[in-house]
Amino acid sequence: MKAVARTLGVACSSLAPKPAPARRRGRPPAPEDDLLARITAIVAALPSYGYRRVHALLRRQAEEVGQPSPNHKRVWRIMKAHGLLLARHAGGTERRHDGRVAVPERNNRWCSDGFEIACDNGERVRVALALDCCDREAMSFVGTTAGISGDDLRDLMVAAVERRFGRVNRLPQPIEWLSDNGSPYAARDTRTFARDIGLLPKTTPLESPQSSGMAEAFARTFKHDYVRVGDCADAQTALRSLPAWFTHYNEVHPHRALGYRSPKQFIRAILTT
Repeated sequence: MKAVARTLGVACSSLAPKPAPARRRGRPPAPEDDLLARITAIVAALPSYGYRRVHALLRRQAEEVGQPSPNHKRVWRIMKAHGLLLARHAGGTERRHDGRVAVPERNNRWCSDGFEIACDNGERVRVALALDCCDREAMSFVGTTAGISGDDLRDLMVAAVERRFGRVNRLPQPIEWLSDNGSPYAARDTRTFARDIGLLPKTTPLESPQSSGMAEAFARTFKHDYVRVGDCADAQTALRSLPAWFTHYNEVHPHRALGYRSPKQFIRAILTT
């Protein structure tokens, strides 16, 4: 072979037989046009979702029809090629969490916080919610155009208890109720009522809002994924939209801490094991 290559004045490698192309192993990928169409439909309905949440919904769709789910790297590549990726956040450094709010078991610690929705016409809607610190389900909420009062918070507590345990006068076991030091939460009537129904009121340290990070993270997510892209023409429109937004969050919204499952999916998985 060397003599032939030397005579012809070419490299030996050019005369060596070419190996057969390697056969692709595994399943053939789904057609890119079909995958792009499904990605585009998800992004059109949920424009605040990044590729991880889009991939979670695609995986969920594939599981429902018994088909293999697409690779998350392929989803990222297609979204990048077609300009569907979210812009990278360029804000300041986020404060780190001082303590661990999440717990490994459901109905062990609930947290609560309030936030405000600014409507297009200048009206304001105030919302307070109760969140389980394990499965992240938004168990109850109240919305009003006035300020959140102690009566609103007591209604919120009752609704959360009834969602989890039905109509009971007192919880079967104590559950921590974590909140900030806002006046409606710190009010004596509110704390007394909480203890009467089996909740243990706990407040975060003063000037340490990051200690209630889970509830505040929910508020950021809710504003970004629902309020910002929803219809908030006026207060009444926003109030009418709240039940559908909370239902979508509980039933559909993929949560990174839950393995990109929705709270309801996570709960079902726990209850069936």
